[in-house]
Amino acid sequence: MKTAIVTDSTAYLPGPERDRLGIRMIPLSVTIEGITYEEEVDLKADQFYDLVREGELPKTSQPPIGKFADCFEKLREQGYGSAVVVTLSSGISGTYNSAGQAGELVEGLDVHVFDSEIACMPQGFYVLRAAKMAQDGASPEEIMAELADMKKTLRAYFMADDLEHLQRGGRLSGAQALIGGLLQVKPLLHFKERVIVPFEKVRTRKKALNRIAELLAQDAGDGPLEASIIHANRPEDAEAWREELSRKFPEVEFVISYFGPVIGTHLGEGSMGLGWVKK
Repeated sequence: MKTAIVTDSTAYLPGPERDRLGIRMIPLSVTIEGITYEEEVDLKADQFYDLVREGELPKTSQPPIGKFADCFEKLREQGYGSAVVVTLSSGISGTYNSAGQAGELVEGLDVHVFDSEIACMPQGFYVLRAAKMAQDGASPEEIMAELADMKKTLRAYFMADDLEHLQRGGRLSGAQALIGGLLQVKPLLHFKERVIVPFEKVRTRKKALNRIAELLAQDAGDGPLEASIIHANRPEDAEAWREELSRKFPEVEFVISYFGPVIGTHLGEGSMGLGWVKK
């Protein structure tokens, strides 16, 4: 019985890589000035930042249950017996619940839903590992067990360039945003118990990136790692940081990814992040 791998758009995996590994992608949406776009389908990251730079904060929405149900029905018709679905954190989106409810609606396909408890390329690490295992004939139970094991070593930290988006999106109180703006604080954020919470407050962008590198160093000596630099419309900064980190950590395999429209709505343009996991 073949096992299909499904994820949502917030993993921000390149289209060619999804195609090569047979990964199905269900998009989340953003609404900008009354127009709704499916991210990674109707709207790419660079277009998104151009649209919202001077406008109102977009609204984000999870995929409808029907999107997952349609996908599952097509997989069943294509001869798949099971599917493993990797979603962004259930603490910031209802996508995990939508996938689970759709799985209960579709008969003839054994659906397993994995809550990554994170988003962006760290979520993508789970998806890629699952897809490679599925290609090698692993069962859905074996894949789910491996993904659960990955959680023990996966780390990710994000730096918001300014606090406005976090405040306007309800992720930060007005008082905290005001104080942070006055002090030029660059908050380091991470996921804890499925939600985005502050990790540390750092005074400058450079110090924030250096602090994230220090956190990577704590794990880099414990075995080979794969890591992703994540940027919000700052490709040149991301490439420069990769070159710097590659010199410091030659044993770590770095790739560059991005904050797309849904996650970029909450973090804002200029944000940077770094995630890693044991190979």
